[in-house]
Amino acid sequence: MTLRTLSRTILDNEARVHYTDVVALRRSQHLARRITSRGRRLTDQRLVVAEGLAGKREAVSAQELYERLRPRHPRLALATVYRALEAQVESGMARRLERGGHVSTYIACAPEHHHHLVCTRCQKVEDVDETILKPVLRGITDRHGFAVEHERLDFYGLCAACRRETAT
Repeated sequence: MTLRTLSRTILDNEARVHYTDVVALRRSQHLARRITSRGRRLTDQRLVVAEGLAGKREAVSAQELYERLRPRHPRLALATVYRALEAQVESGMARRLERGGHVSTYIACAPEHHHHLVCTRCQKVEDVDETILKPVLRGITDRHGFAVEHERLDFYGLCAACRRETAT
């Protein structure tokens, strides 16, 4: 098969549908492995919640996620969503963040350690590059003689898009 033929095949509507199905299947398999990697039992509800959270790059509350999932999964209970989210936090699949009014929100996380920038207006969440924080950690050790074993930093403020909107 030539490159041109392959390109046409990929661009074909049926091929795109098939490709998106494969991508969705791979993401589900990846999430299922992460759920079971810490000895947790894989259930349909846990997978549905993990997929719902993984599909967003914004912090969502359990109630908001429940409302998004409910139309396609009418038997899903709000308490199940809370439990599944807390299990993801415990296993490192998600991070619990705080919104104004002490509302817990959640964001899906990659397995490697990282920190977050959280927009308090649109709830968009970005990962912070670890190289930015290395000088800070060195400074803590140099100035205070303190050996940091673990850190968790979440920065709250306005993203560039929200800052532009509020400036106009």
